[in-house]
Amino acid sequence: MKILHYLKFFLFHAIGLLSVGVILAGGATIRIGVLAIVAFYVLGDALAGNDESTPRFGHPDLLTAQLWMALPLLCLLTFAAVWSVSPGDPLGFGAMLTAATGYDMLAARAATTSAQHFSAFILTGLMIGTTGTIPGHELTHRTRDRVSMIVGRWMLAFSFDTVFAIEHVYGHHRYVATAADPATAPRGRNVYMHIFVSTVKSNVSGWHIECERLARRGAARFGWQNRVLRGQLMSIALLAGAWLIGGWRGLGFFVACGLWAKALLEIVNYMEHYGLVRVPGTPVQPRHSWNTNRRISSWSLFNLSRHSHHHANAGVPYQDLRPFPEAPVMINGYLTTILLTMIPPLWKRLMAPRLAAWDREHATTEERRLAGAG
Repeated sequence: MKILHYLKFFLFHAIGLLSVGVILAGGATIRIGVLAIVAFYVLGDALAGNDESTPRFGHPDLLTAQLWMALPLLCLLTFAAVWSVSPGDPLGFGAMLTAATGYDMLAARAATTSAQHFSAFILTGLMIGTTGTIPGHELTHRTRDRVSMIVGRWMLAFSFDTVFAIEHVYGHHRYVATAADPATAPRGRNVYMHIFVSTVKSNVSGWHIECERLARRGAARFGWQNRVLRGQLMSIALLAGAWLIGGWRGLGFFVACGLWAKALLEIVNYMEHYGLVRVPGTPVQPRHSWNTNRRISSWSLFNLSRHSHHHANAGVPYQDLRPFPEAPVMINGYLTTILLTMIPPLWKRLMAPRLAAWDREHATTEERRLAGAG
């Protein structure tokens, strides 16, 4: 049924709403929720197999609306997270929900331990990275759609990364799989070093790209037209909102969650491009990105997993991305692969045969030379 192809992407919103619910419930429910969501992704991708279908969508505006809907969901999620560590009851939110549901959320929050708050931090950062970065990434590729660009940049502001809308679109997609791309990790680099290196170099690259754009227009580098500076103001506005809601405690919690979400983006960059090489100036092809067609990752992450087609043609909207089963394949679905990157010796061991296969089956002679594979 065609309607199911539209409905499947609401799995994204369902997971976000579940996260809001467990954060508000407090206590042990938070840890249970984190474990349930991790199990859903890891076991779901392992058991549900691949989705290589390519349906035709006659109502693309509905699919764009699904992306826009992520912004209010992200606002609700962040408010709930900051409220969960606030010393008071901002806007009478807890009292209102207690009256509506009969569940004493203020008492549950008061009984939540530090370890359980840490679980809320893990979940909130994961959801900012999911609910904010993924649709933000898709929307900021739509450079001719002003509304999508605004919505997407606000989503990225939650992880203090609006510069991503510049560097990723105009830098990463141009230089992917070359030494000039901060987001492409060379073979042997571990994920923790990559988070730091890619964050610093991507911000520097984004600043230079924006300054070059302003120079071509004859605009001031430090004026209102500078999108990097405007993006920083967007994040500052969110920081002010977190402080107004939860004081210094709420502000600190939001900063920690946003930085964790930013780190997740760099982890994803790491696993999507690790060890792959391309001769500078040659066309970007599906073989220059790691791909996965795992069903749960595809349905719940707006086809982010069909990464090879996205890099081969960045202008294709998420619903029209093709599976490219012949492209180089990730270890598994997205969350599973994220977890594996965080154990560098295991990651290196698992990736060695995949890189050898890429050198043998996908790389050109010059690419093998660049990769040091002979």
